[in-house]
Amino acid sequence: MTLNRSRVGQLLESFAGKKILIVGDIMVDEFIWGRVQRISPEAPVPVVEVMDQTYRLGGSGNVAANIKTMGGLPIPIAVHGLDDAARRLVELLKEWEIDNSGLRTADRPTTLKTRIVAHNQQVVRTDRESRKPLQANVNADLESAFLRNLRHASAVIVSDYDKGVVNRELLGSILPKAQSARVPVFLDPKVNHADYYRPITAITPNKREAEQLTGLSIQDDESLEQAGQSLRRKFECEYALITRGEEGMSLFNGTGSHHLPTFAREVFDVTGAGDTVIATLALACASGATMEEAALLANHAAGIVVGKIGTATVDRSELFSHFDSRQ
Repeated sequence: MTLNRSRVGQLLESFAGKKILIVGDIMVDEFIWGRVQRISPEAPVPVVEVMDQTYRLGGSGNVAANIKTMGGLPIPIAVHGLDDAARRLVELLKEWEIDNSGLRTADRPTTLKTRIVAHNQQVVRTDRESRKPLQANVNADLESAFLRNLRHASAVIVSDYDKGVVNRELLGSILPKAQSARVPVFLDPKVNHADYYRPITAITPNKREAEQLTGLSIQDDESLEQAGQSLRRKFECEYALITRGEEGMSLFNGTGSHHLPTFAREVFDVTGAGDTVIATLALACASGATMEEAALLANHAAGIVVGKIGTATVDRSELFSHFDSRQ
């Protein structure tokens, strides 16, 4: 499986303006940056002297940010609460110029993940969230927002962070409609929702999720192949892409598999790397790439983003330069 500079340039240019629907759990990632110079006298824990505080789109919002950075038009279909984090979320979406018309308000806190980082090392993370089921009227509102935008969409991403948006009722309604409209669906899974995920085009678990979804222990090439094909059969999908960290990623289809070595030079932070992979995969396929070409581009994008600190994105110029430097 190869790509040349001309083909990569053509595909990246075609990313522009592709509308991608993102059904999933949107959140705010708060980063508190500081330094540690002493241990607390109250308990054996570091005292972090705060130097800065930043906010980024997280969860399905990070998928949307990656799509936006690469030239696409993301439309998140998601919920938030009525709280300070919701106001921060709306501000971030406006800064990114991301369409927020698919967001709905629910009686729950907006998911906020706070990471305290000292000397580029994460010290602790706190989560403020709710996982309770969405009310029927909120599901109905999300479905309406999805269907209103589906006719203009080039792809659908389901970004499941197990916070409630990805649920049986909603997926049971919208996924068959996406299939009928011939819009490909790319799904980043959570293990306990496995029976919700049909029909889809491709599923993108990491190695551990693939093991849990299939009940197989991936120890070698043979067990990896078994797991990849088992995912395809289990979810009745054409493709399965297993991301494998420092071992790269593996794409499975009806004729076999393609194994891609990692392109990362240094790994600083894997936060959100799966978001970058699925965003690149969907955008590339929506732009006319084969799934094999899309997986190769997604692998390059993952190699870039793990070299950054925190929830990060990749743009088209970075992606082209990264590809070009490794040919």
